[in-house]
Amino acid sequence: MSARGPTVSLKGRALRHLATREFSRAELQARLAPHVPPDAAPGELTRLLDELTAKGFINEARVAESVLYRRAGRLGNARVLHELRAKGLPEELLADAAEQLRDTELTRAREVWRKKFGQPPGDAAERARQMRFLAGRGFSAQTVRAVLAGPGDEDEDQGAA
Repeated sequence: MSARGPTVSLKGRALRHLATREFSRAELQARLAPHVPPDAAPGELTRLLDELTAKGFINEARVAESVLYRRAGRLGNARVLHELRAKGLPEELLADAAEQLRDTELTRAREVWRKKFGQPPGDAAERARQMRFLAGRGFSAQTVRAVLAGPGDEDEDQGAA
């Protein structure tokens, strides 16, 4: 027992993290690495992560699904994919997520724009401000132009990536 209270095992720390939200294997490894005891057997952290993965506590598909559910409504493809990459998810999951996002980017961008601005820009400065806002959210330049052009150009811009 330390001066600050009982020490928590590596597995206890991992489960405590996983109880709050979904974590990818890479994220959990980064969070737990500083807490590996100096007298631990080599590979203890790897074995623990393998065990948690085998039991279904770590599921990277669920992590991707969670990020898509929480963030896709407010962000563009580039930002969502950046967040997924930062979580250390495998390329096949990133490709699946990109495919899901691609089909809805214009619709999501229009909704974000409508909530923030709701009316077309009155001048060039306002147009630039609206464009910067959408680009900062991770929407592609093609999608940003389509949103600001108005609702009539949907068919040609649906493939915006």
